[in-house]
Amino acid sequence: MKGERLQKILARGGLASRRHAEELITAGRVRVNGRVVTELGTRADPRHDRVEVDGKRVVAEGFLYVILHKPRGVVATMSDPEGRPTVSSLLENVGARVVPVGRLDFATSGALLATNDGMFANGLLHPKKAVPKTYVVKVAGRMETSDMDCWREGLTLEDGKTLPAEVTFIRHEKGESGSGDKTWFELTIKEGRNQQIRRMGTASGFPVMRLSRTAFAGIDTEGLRPGAFRYLTRQELIGLKKAYGVPKSIPSDLPKEMEQPQYRPKTQRRSVAAASERSRAPRPETASPEASSTAGRGARRPTGGRRPDAQTGSEGVQPRYGMGSPGRRPADTREEYGGRSGRGSSGTRAGQSTPPPRGAVGGGRSSGTRTTGSSGGVGGSTEGSYRMSKGRKR
Repeated sequence: MKGERLQKILARGGLASRRHAEELITAGRVRVNGRVVTELGTRADPRHDRVEVDGKRVVAEGFLYVILHKPRGVVATMSDPEGRPTVSSLLENVGARVVPVGRLDFATSGALLATNDGMFANGLLHPKKAVPKTYVVKVAGRMETSDMDCWREGLTLEDGKTLPAEVTFIRHEKGESGSGDKTWFELTIKEGRNQQIRRMGTASGFPVMRLSRTAFAGIDTEGLRPGAFRYLTRQELIGLKKAYGVPKSIPSDLPKEMEQPQYRPKTQRRSVAAASERSRAPRPETASPEASSTAGRGARRPTGGRRPDAQTGSEGVQPRYGMGSPGRRPADTREEYGGRSGRGSSGTRAGQSTPPPRGAVGGGRSSGTRTTGSSGGVGGSTEGSYRMSKGRKR
């Protein structure tokens, strides 16, 4: 008989795991086209057959793919017989019943993929795929180059020698109160034995003190705080399909990544960094009023140029305030004192034609502290500041 096993159909419907689905079948709670089925090997076609559990039809859910930043002290399973916290509570708002792809130790944090696509999970976990997993490791002791070479070449464990790994030194850390030095390094392995990295540390004489997985199959947790998740983007799924053959097809109705409020995409992080660089860049040379008036519609006004008097509405011009550090200011630049004036504002209170004396207007980090063109520094207005940008909604 063509089709899929009933256990798989029930699991695809988000009703239960395959093991629990078997219990539903043997209990006589499943019907196929109106007939009760209790045999576990029964198959059905979810597109044409009507599958019901307790009288309710089972409809297959669309595939979802997410990455979770698993915190330490959380079990990477959907349930735990010891009653410890599990990732199920962190993934309950995904929109489907997803399960972790592989495992992360209870004391290890970092990248953990989750999905309801069984072929996707099996494809990434198959040893022949050699999917890379990247970690940041902290070990006890001062590792030298020769010590790291042992990790690169492979260490002999009780279940055999490990595959060659990539090791990149990060830094040495001085121990406190004579407790000894520590070593931080980045490690990339292409196998997934149980407790492998911790066992490698013990075998090499450098016990692992801290372990965090930063990426799995090239998918990282950048921008995710511990306990948060995000959906994989179409570009990420296309990259996985090219490299590892899964998923078999890319869903056409992927959730938008910005719908997950705990995630800030890389494009927004780059824009913040670019804005920060622009704020520190030197100002252009002062342009004449004639050049500014003849620049044409849509042209940007040169920074530091003269402008019409905003208070009087006259055609006269006045110098701009602020202009950053003293070494970059034109000779006609006045001081700007705190307050809520943004870049290019006059830096004066309403009704004043000159800046108030030092200390009269609050702003900057304390009252009377001169700012250099941001929106008042700490304590000033943050409206319009790139540092408080929430990004565009998609």
